[in-house]
Amino acid sequence: MSSYPYLKLDHIDKVFVRGSTETEVLKDITLGIEKGEYVSIIGHSGCGKSTLLNIIAGLLPVTTGGVLLENREVNDPGPDRAVVFQNHSLLPWLTVYGNVRLAVDKVFSGVKSRADRHAWTLHNLDLVQMTHAKDKRPAEISGGMKQRVGLARALAMEPKVLLLDEPFGALDALTRAHLQDSVMAIHGKLNNTVLMITHDVDEAVLLSDRIVMMTNGPSARIGEVLDVPLARPRKRLQVAADATYLKCRQRVLEFLYERHHFVEAA
Repeated sequence: MSSYPYLKLDHIDKVFVRGSTETEVLKDITLGIEKGEYVSIIGHSGCGKSTLLNIIAGLLPVTTGGVLLENREVNDPGPDRAVVFQNHSLLPWLTVYGNVRLAVDKVFSGVKSRADRHAWTLHNLDLVQMTHAKDKRPAEISGGMKQRVGLARALAMEPKVLLLDEPFGALDALTRAHLQDSVMAIHGKLNNTVLMITHDVDEAVLLSDRIVMMTNGPSARIGEVLDVPLARPRKRLQVAADATYLKCRQRVLEFLYERHHFVEAA
């Protein structure tokens, strides 16, 4: 076990400046995530969850503090931190296979042979159960399928950290449940490090090893970090009646709805 966390958020502040107005979105965010851990960040809309994820992805600069991956500072986007957004962001003119292959070629063109890159693309489509639709274009498949392809594309980059920004938020309940189960199965198989943004309490408890609860913005902070000591693999129906699950769920709800009432912006 190394003396430093695999991924470290180190005293991060983020201030947005628009003209003469300064808005502090995040205040003193410090968190360590271990290799293979599944961590969710939960909070009300406007608490800076997605801003934090974009900072980790290298898409936004910090104002102060830093992001360390394997004890090295990361400031720019890189294949070591792959993002799956709520909006699938697939290229509409490419097939399912083409969307994943594009990422594979970008990351592995100097490392894997053409045949190996083809096999690796198919392997990742198989991981998310999308091989059957490999020749279809995004317009020809459902929203849940698009998210599976986005997930395959991210996994194909072999990222050190998989960043999920409310990846199931736009899906219907049944599709969402299937995708959550898929993500749990993939995490169990790969033991990859996952950081997920969500506002869904049940999703956070079902999927996570720890839940990071954010206070309301502006100047959002980490209010509390909750361990979810449920054994893996987790079966949705069994877990739903489990006392530990219910206790964790209750704690998150208390945090979100008692201590930090959501105040609608006027």
